[in-house]
Amino acid sequence: MNSTEVYLLALGIVFTLPWLVWRLGRTDRWAPLVVVQIVAGILLGPGVLGRWWPEGYGFVFTPQVIQALNGVAWWAVMLFVMIAGVELDLAKAWRHRRESLLTAALALGTPLALGCAVAWLFGRNPGWMGPTAEPWQFVAGVGMACAVTALPILILFMEKLAILRQPIGQRILRYASLDDIAIWGVLALILLDWERVGRQVAFLVAFALVAWGFRRIMARLSEPDRWHVALIWLLVCAFGADWSGLHFMVGAFLAGTVVEATWFRQEDMDRLRHHVLMVMMPVFFLSTGLRTHWSLGGETVFLAAALLLAASVAGKLAGVAIAGRILGWGPGEAGLIGWLLQTKALIMIIFANVLLDKAIITRDSFTALLLMAVASTMLTVPMVSGRLGRLAHLIHRPA
Repeated sequence: MNSTEVYLLALGIVFTLPWLVWRLGRTDRWAPLVVVQIVAGILLGPGVLGRWWPEGYGFVFTPQVIQALNGVAWWAVMLFVMIAGVELDLAKAWRHRRESLLTAALALGTPLALGCAVAWLFGRNPGWMGPTAEPWQFVAGVGMACAVTALPILILFMEKLAILRQPIGQRILRYASLDDIAIWGVLALILLDWERVGRQVAFLVAFALVAWGFRRIMARLSEPDRWHVALIWLLVCAFGADWSGLHFMVGAFLAGTVVEATWFRQEDMDRLRHHVLMVMMPVFFLSTGLRTHWSLGGETVFLAAALLLAASVAGKLAGVAIAGRILGWGPGEAGLIGWLLQTKALIMIIFANVLLDKAIITRDSFTALLLMAVASTMLTVPMVSGRLGRLAHLIHRPA
């Protein structure tokens, strides 16, 4: 086979295998398609397929094929992260700022503290911390990975549960939106490079100035033109952020934050998110799986993932429970919200990819974080579905 045929074979595996498992196994209740795709990426990676069938792995995933897949994955994830930025609704969060800020702070801060404690224990073993990382970068990065809520996947799950447009869904989106800003802000701080700080400051100043002009131009354009200009804006921001050393995904998120969701029809934005997830993101899941590693041993990596999962779940539930106690929520309300905010999947995987790219974590740490993200996301729908039946009165209660 030539390289084109091998590339097409790899794409065929990427799109066929997860879909068949999801459809024939009827996994949607406990493992939505996006989760199955992530798991498939791990299984097709060097840690599983590469170990058990190295000849098959080496035949399909050649360096040329991996390079081509990475190109698609980079573009897919830039689009996805920009959409996450667009979907932030800070105006609603500000109107309910006491409740939103308190809940978001505790929902983020508590798992962050527990995750940092686990990371500090890991950091004493050189197999977990990346070669260029300062200890505080490693601890903060792993801790924040435990605190992440994946806003786009949260939206997808709440659509499936028929609560996205209900008051309870809008409340949860406010909390997740504020946490999303904090997540990317912490990532920018972790990536701050004192040798390139001049470039990074220049990029942020230029971004603020150009964003002002960009918004004025977008307000005057027709909607079809806005889509084209938004894509150009995405590429400019991603290039500028990567040139400055902040990573192109930080630029993609910043690009989305200054785009008004009202400039586009909601159904068109939902359709774009759906198509990116269906058509392009499976390639990102595969490329992520190809980065997994088990040099410290499978048992050690799974133990690390279990500790990170415990810190993430316990921290998120405890933080939201404290917020509910302060704000006087009803019985069961904090548990429902806490489990929905536990959704991680893509944003945490994107976050961990950046840490790996910058050598802040090792491939073993990345694998443990990836397993934790998959497990926490798989817990969300089963834990929430039963609670929704018992707490139906919360769904329509005014926010």
